[in-house]
Amino acid sequence: MNARPSPTTALPEALRAAPLNSKWSRDLAMGIRFAFTGGREGWIRMLLTAVGVGMGVALLLLTTAIPSALAVRHDRDEARLDYTYGPKRAKAANTLLISDSDTMYHGDAVRGRLVEPEGPRAPLAPGLSAYPAPGDMVVSAALKDLLGSAEGKVLRERLPYRITGTIGESGLVGARELAYYAGAKNLAPHIDGYHTARISKFGHPDGTTSSNSMDPVLILLILVVFAVLLMPVVVFIATAVRFGGERRDRRLAALRLVGADSRMTRRIAAGEALAGALVGLAFGTVFFLIARQLSGAIQVVGISVFPSYLNPSPALAALVAVTVPAAAVLVTLFALRGVVIEPLGVVRTAKPTRRRLWWRLLLPVGGLAALAPMIGQGRENGDFNPYLVIGGVLLLLVGVTTLLPWIVEAVVARLGRGGIAWQLAVRRLQLSSGSAARMVNGIAVAVAGAIAMQMLFAGIQGDYTKRTAQDTSRVQLQVNLSQGIDFLPAAAKFSATKGVRKVTALGSTELGDTNWRSGPHETVSLTVGTCQSLREMARLTSCRDGDAFVASGGGRDGSVTNLVRPGRTLHMDTINGTGRGGDAPWTVPAHLKPATAITGPNGLSDSSVLLTPAAVPERMSPLLRGAVYLSMDESTPDADEYVRNTAARIDPVADTIVWSATERSKQFDSIRTGTFAGAICVLALIGASLLVSQLEQLRERRKLLSSLVAFGTRRRTLSLSVLWQTAVPIALGLLLASTVGLTLGAVLLKMVGVTLGVDWASVLSLTGAGAAVVLTVTALSLPPLVRMMRPEGLRTE
Repeated sequence: MNARPSPTTALPEALRAAPLNSKWSRDLAMGIRFAFTGGREGWIRMLLTAVGVGMGVALLLLTTAIPSALAVRHDRDEARLDYTYGPKRAKAANTLLISDSDTMYHGDAVRGRLVEPEGPRAPLAPGLSAYPAPGDMVVSAALKDLLGSAEGKVLRERLPYRITGTIGESGLVGARELAYYAGAKNLAPHIDGYHTARISKFGHPDGTTSSNSMDPVLILLILVVFAVLLMPVVVFIATAVRFGGERRDRRLAALRLVGADSRMTRRIAAGEALAGALVGLAFGTVFFLIARQLSGAIQVVGISVFPSYLNPSPALAALVAVTVPAAAVLVTLFALRGVVIEPLGVVRTAKPTRRRLWWRLLLPVGGLAALAPMIGQGRENGDFNPYLVIGGVLLLLVGVTTLLPWIVEAVVARLGRGGIAWQLAVRRLQLSSGSAARMVNGIAVAVAGAIAMQMLFAGIQGDYTKRTAQDTSRVQLQVNLSQGIDFLPAAAKFSATKGVRKVTALGSTELGDTNWRSGPHETVSLTVGTCQSLREMARLTSCRDGDAFVASGGGRDGSVTNLVRPGRTLHMDTINGTGRGGDAPWTVPAHLKPATAITGPNGLSDSSVLLTPAAVPERMSPLLRGAVYLSMDESTPDADEYVRNTAARIDPVADTIVWSATERSKQFDSIRTGTFAGAICVLALIGASLLVSQLEQLRERRKLLSSLVAFGTRRRTLSLSVLWQTAVPIALGLLLASTVGLTLGAVLLKMVGVTLGVDWASVLSLTGAGAAVVLTVTALSLPPLVRMMRPEGLRTE
């Protein structure tokens, strides 16, 4: 029986048969053939490379899908807009009464709407097939699950409606969004231009879409975020295509023995890498489809999407499909430039030529040169040049990957004395410092980028954060009630709510010098409350129900002096944004007690008129807007949720506001949230990729490890040596990453015109996070290491 020739023995015939002008295609095809017919070892190497490349490709595809996902989220949010402050309309067959009843639950936003269609052609909200009847509600799938679980018990008390259906995908911005539409009746009297309105369609009243323009600093932030998050992925893909390099080079030596020249062996090696990259593309597509399908069940830092949102741009997906295989070929050729492959072996176990430093320094210097022209530009001098920004940031981060091998080589060459485990680790690092550096390149780049981003976030957040007048030591929650809701009985209900320590209830409106329909020229505030509550607004000499005061010494003091005169007729605000309401005159009492204005619960110190409940005419009470200020017992679990439940029972459209000493720009917060979500994905990829890389290196050393154990080396010693082999490069990598990250962060801060400052706690925490990822991966690789140290590892085929 004739034996089937192996790919290696068939090589001379292939050399003679192939035309000279097709060397590249012939050799690449031969490399691909070797990759698929190389036996068990070839398949394992192919699998490791494909998995590594596949994870990177999957994340790249997810990244290319982000613009599409954001666009769909924006479009769906725009389509369901229901402006309660739009133009006033009369009741018609095509109108809908709608009230905003948003709430919060355990830190998550719950979008709520009360609806009352007024005719058969009332506009239907996206995602609904029909409106629920009064007392019923349709909910999102996520809210339905929450209300049906033990975790949603407190929220269920706040939404006393019967669930009759679910909101379709077109009416939600994310799969985990909490939302509901509840049927209501008699909403018309509550139209106020704020919570409740009559609308004839959803979306923008003028049919356009909103555009949120960003200032140049936020645009710069977005550019830096994308560059920083994607660079570690690219670095890992470049590392993955070099898995199994030592075994591959030994196979190439066999090819030299049967007649291949050095250039041909490099092209064949490139073909093997190309095969792994192509299979990796297939794996990446599968990983992406799996992640896309699972995305509907995942929420990252408050962001969720539907699987249908994640549709990569065809152009960007095609770019990934072309770039990854091309990069695999180029990286392989670059890696073999310093390897001498001869018929009798590979000259790499001898001491390699020292790496040159000068060209490695050119990359970070070039990055700084690209960013230098924009230093001091700030937000006043137009947009930052996006090409220079991305190019400069990438060059600095690539500089980490080029400098780290040189640093590892220079340091480990000077290491020596120590225990057996230390000597084994040092000798291994001295022989293959490049492999050790490649393993930690991704985490070093990620940490460098994270430090720079953290510095930029910390430096500019002051520009997007402003202090409020809210004294959080005095009040923690504020509940704004609708106009006409009696705030005094409401105060008693809040006082009886679990977790509430103190309640201050105040009703307020504005007094003008003329009828509000004609537009008053000068106004003054009117506040109503019990004596105890009014003492939170002013210093009162004495007080009993029926007293009236004029507080002076605060803001708007001139208006009080001009308007609040005994016997003068003032006019209460009856319009209040609704465009309707008659005149409500009020005569200033003859006996107003003097008081001194102090800073009230709302954080303001205004001169105003203060009335106790008995001093308020009956016709004025429905014109007051109540606000209840609550001091909470923060040791009570779910105290805020109990307050929201009480507020919903009193007024379904009440606003419950958590007080904060500062408030931040929504655009800045959105970018920060998206960055954290992306960083989590990148760290997960890096952890998985490091594990694959570690297992690949252990697999290549299986025979060596088994030999050492057979000669009596303790397994504990070998395990410790593997730990040292990881610890030394990661320590050097994190030190380099911190240096580059601080440099990049300093340049970015100078670009936006912010005073240079370093949050060392954040730098240390980010560096520690990178080290923790590597240590976790090392711990996970110990069980396979123990199995590889068995005597069976000496077997060969």
